[in-house]
Amino acid sequence: MIAFLRCRFWACVFPLALAFTIFCVTGHTEAASITRSADVASLASLKVYHSIPNFRLGGSYNLDDESSYEFGGQGGTTLESLGQQPLQIGYIAVGKPKKNDRGEIVNAVVINCHYSGGSTSMYNFWYDGQPGNDFSQGAVVGPGKLIDTNEYFVVFVDALGLWGTAKPSAGLGLKFPQYSNFDLVQASYRVLKDELNVAEVQLATGVSMGGTQTYTWGVLHPDYVKAIMPIGGTTQSDGEDPVQAWLFQLMTAAMKSDPVWRETKGDYYDLPKAKHPNRGVAFGWSILGHTGFTFDFRASQPWDQLKQEVFYWDPKGEESAAQMKKAEAFDAIDLIYRNNAGSVFNINKELHRITARTLVIHVKTDLWLNYQLAEAAVAKIDGARLLGFSSPIAHYAVFQAPNLLNNDIKAFMEGKTWVAAAAESAGTPVKAEKTKGAFSK
Repeated sequence: MIAFLRCRFWACVFPLALAFTIFCVTGHTEAASITRSADVASLASLKVYHSIPNFRLGGSYNLDDESSYEFGGQGGTTLESLGQQPLQIGYIAVGKPKKNDRGEIVNAVVINCHYSGGSTSMYNFWYDGQPGNDFSQGAVVGPGKLIDTNEYFVVFVDALGLWGTAKPSAGLGLKFPQYSNFDLVQASYRVLKDELNVAEVQLATGVSMGGTQTYTWGVLHPDYVKAIMPIGGTTQSDGEDPVQAWLFQLMTAAMKSDPVWRETKGDYYDLPKAKHPNRGVAFGWSILGHTGFTFDFRASQPWDQLKQEVFYWDPKGEESAAQMKKAEAFDAIDLIYRNNAGSVFNINKELHRITARTLVIHVKTDLWLNYQLAEAAVAKIDGARLLGFSSPIAHYAVFQAPNLLNNDIKAFMEGKTWVAAAAESAGTPVKAEKTKGAFSK
């Protein structure tokens, strides 16, 4: 198991050991050669980009008036007002679209990306025939798979702020508007509505931060999204979740402790990438990695392996090797903005707005996002169900969840009753009837 994770985890979960490369993708050239245009560089050519003119970042969302945030929150700042090109979001679309009489797509599934990833990462983990399938214990998306591309039009979508999307490191740095988690989802909504002509989403899902966005889809667009399946996400990452708030504040503080950051006060883009606050970024990632797995699993790993993930200010040999590779790929301000968006995120009082059929999946041994908080969230969503499971790889098991819980998820997508789903998971033959059972509203 350890050998498997050593060769697969850093190669698949964070495919950042690839050579630092800047890609020019159709319709998109980055303003500065600081971070890659895709988290999985070899898949960058699959991405398509959509520009969203006059999208307002960092504004307020009046959830009682959906029309008020069609192009971002009220009072937000557009990139055009700062002399930049319009907001741009990348995506990868696969599958067979089905259209209504008006030519609009009605069988869409949207897959939101995780904290450090993007569309290429989720494609690598879940789309059939990719190297990341091994870590996910099989493909999730593809012909005949759980999310069947013969039945669904599937959109893997980036979240603004990293990789080839609009992001601070593409030119503005600390002058970039501080976006919110609502902005992440609303920008993705514009991609589906304007670029792809999607009339309704049959399922929104995603892992980790992608699960957080999934909850948000249900709150922002209750009539547009028919079902949501957040996997390892959260409905709060502010002080109502003190463990997560503490963890990500430590990560942010680590990045700001870098001597380069302190000397430049975060204005370092006139320096070459090698002289950016890279040690602070490595320090921040090391803080996160400490609790990424269960402690029992960590205790079973040899120090020669672990020291590659442990931060040293002056590393020797393989010390900090894995984290310095991440530092080469990420930018400190990009990550701090993402952390800031989480620090004010809380939709607990808005969960009653979710009308989509809801299946929440969460890892019981997750040390980042507490399982009890998932239980509390489910209790606030009418008709929602919760599936929990344990894994020694803790939060990272979210990528494997669709295959570990295949029968239950398939039943949810088909609208079967919860009793039938549970019986099938236990190997008990049941009559597969589609019904307005416990999953439906």
